[in-house]
Amino acid sequence: MSVPLILDPAPILALNLAGTFVFGLSGGVAAVKAKLDLLGVLVLAGVVALSGGILRDLLIGVPPATFRDWRYLAAAAAAGLVCFFGFTLLQRVRRSVLVFDALGLGLVAVTGASKALQFGMGPVQAILLGMVTGIGGGVVRDLLLRQVPTVLREGLYAIPALLGAAVLVIAREFGETSALFPVLGAVVCIVVRLVGIRYRFGLPTASAGSKGSSAASSRAGAAPPT
Repeated sequence: MSVPLILDPAPILALNLAGTFVFGLSGGVAAVKAKLDLLGVLVLAGVVALSGGILRDLLIGVPPATFRDWRYLAAAAAAGLVCFFGFTLLQRVRRSVLVFDALGLGLVAVTGASKALQFGMGPVQAILLGMVTGIGGGVVRDLLLRQVPTVLREGLYAIPALLGAAVLVIAREFGETSALFPVLGAVVCIVVRLVGIRYRFGLPTASAGSKGSSAASSRAGAAPPT
């Protein structure tokens, strides 16, 4: 398939590898906290780092870049080793899993949108694929650790990825191909995500029931009269 040049490939590749490494850190830190062994840390770091990009490429219909460029596997493995042997240092970053996850989210959301544009996807599809690339690793991490995926319980997770991807796509629609816009999109995503974490912003969550049903449940749970 002939791929048109949308943006300078050098900064996009750099952002992709950086996102792979940082997402790997989020998976590796989570694995160490879950007390997995060295293999478990490497596997979780690799799966988290690479799964979003693999899913994106499969949806586009191309062989995943992960299996065609050794640098992605090297970045994921390096992240796992850093987490296993340097966890004490990484632990100094407050809420390190969430911080690394936010950084990875921003980096890969814009590169996912960029690749979608390169393969002829429309602007809406490119933004959605940027989001999918960004949230894929976090979803897999949470599922492997038997947790409800962050994207389903925190409103400002998929939304920052959409915003970051949108910055790049809108710039492309206006004919801009500067490396500034992928970086700007990543920064927008990261800042919105971190602000959401800091101030606990999010979408409304589903209620378990009304006051009436809560009262009924209380009565049902009460001891029967003697």
